[in-house]
Order: sequence, then structure tokens, then C-alpha cells
Amino acid sequence: MIRKTLRLLLCSLVLGGASLALAQDYPSRVITIIVPFAAGGPSDTIARLTAQAMSTTLKTQLIIENIAGAGGTIGAARLTQARPDGYTLFIHHIGHATAPALYRKLPYDPIGDFAPIGLINDGAMALVARKNFPAKNLKEFMAYAVANKDKLNLANAGIGSASHLCGMLLMSALNAEFTTIPYKGTAPAMNDLLGGQVDFMCDQTTNNTAQIKGGRIAVYGVTMPARIAALPDVPTMSEAGMPNFTVSVWHAMYAPKGTPQPIIDKLSKALQVALTDATLKQRFAELGSEAVAQDRATPEALRAHLKAEIDKWGPIIKKAGVFAD
Repeated sequence: MIRKTLRLLLCSLVLGGASLALAQDYPSRVITIIVPFAAGGPSDTIARLTAQAMSTTLKTQLIIENIAGAGGTIGAARLTQARPDGYTLFIHHIGHATAPALYRKLPYDPIGDFAPIGLINDGAMALVARKNFPAKNLKEFMAYAVANKDKLNLANAGIGSASHLCGMLLMSALNAEFTTIPYKGTAPAMNDLLGGQVDFMCDQTTNNTAQIKGGRIAVYGVTMPARIAALPDVPTMSEAGMPNFTVSVWHAMYAPKGTPQPIIDKLSKALQVALTDATLKQRFAELGSEAVAQDRATPEALRAHLKAEIDKWGPIIKKAGVFAD
């Protein structure tokens, strides 16, 4: 028994020493970050800004590999097949938390198959409507929408999109079902909203700030706990009359399961430093987003946040009966 205990202790010390040596040498080459969406979109932009800022601390290049398709699940599955050595990472948004409820056959466990590194940002959404929508504020909107629920339609950018999720939460909060019209992206949905073909939608401020500022659409509130710098005159949904209506289009960074903890710690520290970079913070703000505080750019904070988001969105999606193949 004593010999067995000593062997286990020796193995533990050897493995611990190997992990520490690996972390001390890490990184010694280029790091690849998988982004599960096409180049040029909001997630790709967030990832590139983050990668550039982290490269200063890590003293190596971080490159982006776009693996788009199936609402981000193809890119996520690719990460689970990567070696857990810290040289393949993954940046995804809120969709990582909603995938378990949206997809009947998900080829991975969003929690168990990923090693969390930290949260990156919080992005706002806004409830907007066609310019001539007969409501001047959110309380009037709520009353009119419930009274006319059979006549109104709600646009979104496709199943699983942030606008789709926000719309489902809105229907749940109002206890009202609207005719939903999915589009292949935000641009065509916004075009029809501008043209009056659809009544309202809930979408990222990255996509609708210009139309709001130009007075081309009506706006009733943003979905963050506090007002955002890009739209300082627009109240939060809570302020305007819908308490606790919060939707954040957050992004986070992950590594494959089994990545040594010293490497995870080094990446998390580099992420925390990156999120204090003035240029990064300014660019995030221009996108209607905000870098998270350093205490949220940690494995522990991301793990807790991801579980809370899965628990939040699962019942809403299942109640709506929406599934993607």
C-alpha cells in the first residue's frame, strides 16, 4: 500500500512538472482561433480584435480560422477534435449556450468538451419597430402588441440567431405569440422593417444603431442592465417598463477539454490584459459592445455564466418548439 501510494505521488509530481514546463515554454508557435462564422461579421471582428490584443502579451501571432455553418456547431465540433495543447482555441457567442436546446443531435457537450478561458464582451440589442408603429414608448408597445398579437409579425435573422432568441424571450415576457418571419440574415430583415413589410424585431445594436439615429425606425429600449454609449438617449428595457429583460450577445474563449491548467491560466491572463487595451475597448464600443471586467475574463466566471445561460434559454426554446436539424 505504501509503495503504491509513493508511485502515485511520484507520477503526480512528474505530470505536474511536465505541465509546468509545457506552460513555461508556451506559446512557441502560432495559435489558431476557430471562429464558427464567416469572415467580416460581428463575431469575426470581435475575435480578430481580441487576437491582436492578446498577441502582445503572448508574444506570438494568433490567427483566425473561419469554419462557418449550422449555427456555429460545425466550428465547435472541430475544436473538440483538436489537440489539447493550447494551439487551437475557439471563440463563440451566446449560440454556444442555446445549441443544446436548438439541436436535437449535438455532436458535443458545450460544457464537458470545452475548457473555458474567459468571457470577452457583452453586446447590446434593441427592440425596434417600423417607423409608423402606433406606440410611443415601451409601455404603449406592450399594451398594443398584446391586444393585437394575432395581427402583428416579428422578424428575425434566422433560427438560432440573436434576434430570434431575443424575440422568443419577448414573447415569453409578454405571454403572447406573434407570427414570426425568419430571414437569411439581419440585412434583409432590416430592409423589410424599413419598408414597413414587418412590424418589429429585436436585434443587435451593431446592426440597427444607424437606423435608430437616423430616425428611420422606432426604438423602445436596449436589452442591457445600463444604457449604452452608442445610444445614450434610449432607455433600458427595465427602465422603460419590462423589468429584468436582459439579453447580452456575449462572446467567450475556449480551449479543448484536457488542455493543461497552466496553459489555460496563461491564456486567461493574456485575455484579461487584452481587454484593458484602449484601442480594443474603443473598437468594441463602436460596435455597440463592451469589454467585460477582468474578473469575468476567467475560467470560473465563464463556466458559471455558460451554465446560467443554458439554464435560461433551454426552457424558452423548448416552449417555443423550435428545433434545427
